[in-house]
Amino acid sequence: MRIFLAGASGAIGRLLVELLLRERFDIVGMTRSKEHARWLEQKGARTALLDVYERDALRDALITARPDVVISQLTDLSAFDLEANARLRIEGTASLVDGALAAGARRIIAQSISFAYGPGTGPAREDEPLDTGAPPPRRRTIEGVVSLEREVQRLPESVILRYGTLYGPGTWFDRGGVITERIRRGMLKATDGVTSFVHVEDAARAALLAIGWKSGTYNIVDDEPAPGGEWIPYLARLVGAPAPEKAYGAEGHERGASNAKARRELGWRPAYPSWRGGFKKEFE
Repeated sequence: MRIFLAGASGAIGRLLVELLLRERFDIVGMTRSKEHARWLEQKGARTALLDVYERDALRDALITARPDVVISQLTDLSAFDLEANARLRIEGTASLVDGALAAGARRIIAQSISFAYGPGTGPAREDEPLDTGAPPPRRRTIEGVVSLEREVQRLPESVILRYGTLYGPGTWFDRGGVITERIRRGMLKATDGVTSFVHVEDAARAALLAIGWKSGTYNIVDDEPAPGGEWIPYLARLVGAPAPEKAYGAEGHERGASNAKARRELGWRPAYPSWRGGFKKEFE
């Protein structure tokens, strides 16, 4: 089976490349970086060295690759630029889908997020609406997610993976990550807002398994949504940071997400069922 992987050099993409090659898939990995292209070739993958905004070049690369499955792990978060990431979800996904259709691909697997749901009670389920009425700047993030999910459903088969907050190597929650550094500096308050996490290895494994999953939208999160009053002090202790300031209250959308659908319909089980064990492995 031929796989075209967009975002092959990101935190999930690099792990996914290893998994796909282990399963002997024929991979074309797309990246903007010559350095990452060399890494992909050394691993045994073919490469498409281009930018997702190069619409004609992307279309040609997809037609040449003739993939059975397109996987999108595209993000633009290295500079903590949420506007750039929203643009990527909107324009980049449209370009990728246009090329996939031109190449005759039938299936696409796409990275989305599980923290885009609207306000409610308890962990969000996939049949609940996204937060389209959110004020700026969150509204722009939601617009990107809505556009991404709409675009990928133009293919005959689509699997949308709504990931929780990623942690582990290459994420904002690795040893030198942006959020970890903020916790070390005492910049994050421990609020009542609830987060659902997913280890980056579980995220990559879900993308591999999704090649065989039925079309649909699935929350890919661990089993334990947690308020900031629990996970921030826990992580602060692990990284030797001072105890965070407590702040009461939460936004209505800070509610976490449920993985019950993926567990029930797909038999998916995270290798890291709780952020507690995952954080301990990564930071101790």
